[in-house]
Amino acid sequence: METYEKKGYLYSDFRLFYLTDTASREFEYHYHDFDKITIFLKGNVQYTIEGKSYQLQPYDIVLVSHNDIHKLNVQDSEPYERIVAYIAPEFISTYRTEDYDLSECFQKAKKEHTNVLRTHSHAKNTLVRAVDNLKHSFSDVGYANALYQKILFLEFMIHLNRATLNEQLEFIDTDHCNTKVVELLQYINRNLTTDLNIDDLAARFYISKYYMMRLFKSETGYTIGNYINYKRLLLAKELIAAGQPITQACYDCGFKNYSTFSRAYKSHFGESPRQIRDTL
Repeated sequence: METYEKKGYLYSDFRLFYLTDTASREFEYHYHDFDKITIFLKGNVQYTIEGKSYQLQPYDIVLVSHNDIHKLNVQDSEPYERIVAYIAPEFISTYRTEDYDLSECFQKAKKEHTNVLRTHSHAKNTLVRAVDNLKHSFSDVGYANALYQKILFLEFMIHLNRATLNEQLEFIDTDHCNTKVVELLQYINRNLTTDLNIDDLAARFYISKYYMMRLFKSETGYTIGNYINYKRLLLAKELIAAGQPITQACYDCGFKNYSTFSRAYKSHFGESPRQIRDTL
C-alpha cells in the first residue's frame, strides 16, 4: 500500500495561522485528522481535493474535511497569502445545538460536491470584514489576543454559515477534473463498507478495466486499490475512536480478514488498532 503523508499534527482543538509564501511549490497528496479551512487572500494557486482541482480567487473559502486527500500547487512567484484554521472535530461539536451547527457549511458543501465557496456581492462585505478583522488580529499583541482571535474566528464562522444557509455563497463547480474519475471517487466513498473490486467498478462505469486503472492513477496520484484500502482504514480508525469494537470495525469497513486488516492498519498508522484504542 502506498503511504500518503499525514501533515499538520493538531495538538489542540483549534489552531489559526496567517501565512505568506513567495516560492513556487507543488505539495504532495496528504490528509489531516482534522478539518481545515483556508481563506484565500492572494496568489496564483490551484487546490486539488479528491480528484477536483480549483483555481482560487481572492476571498474564496476552501473547506477540506478530515481524511480528504488533497494537495495544492502554488503556480508562480506571486505571494500566496492565506489564513488557515485547523479544527478538531471536538471543537466544532462544542458549537452545535438544536438552534445552530457551525459545521453546516461543510455539510452543505459536501451535498453540493464541492470544496470551495465564493461570496456573492451582497454577502461579500460582511465576510470580507470578518476576514480582515482576523488578518489584523495577527499583528495585535494586546491583552488575551489568542482568545480574541478565537472569538473573531467564531464570528467569521457564524457569518459563513449564515451566508451558506441564506444561499449567498456560490458553491464552485470546476471543469478541472475528469468526471468519470470524480464519479468513481464518489461511488467508492459511498460504498466503502461493501465489496469493491476492479472488475465490478469497470462494469458499473462502462469503462475498460485497464484504462480505468491508468486514468485513476494519472488523475489522483494513487491506484484504485490503494485508495480503497486507505479510505477503509481511515473509516475504521474513526469507528474505533467512537467506541466500536475493533473486530466489528474491521468487517464493517469491508475487510474480509482481521489479520490482513491489522497488518495494514499498523503499517499505515504506525500502531495496532488495539494500541490506538488504548490511547483514546
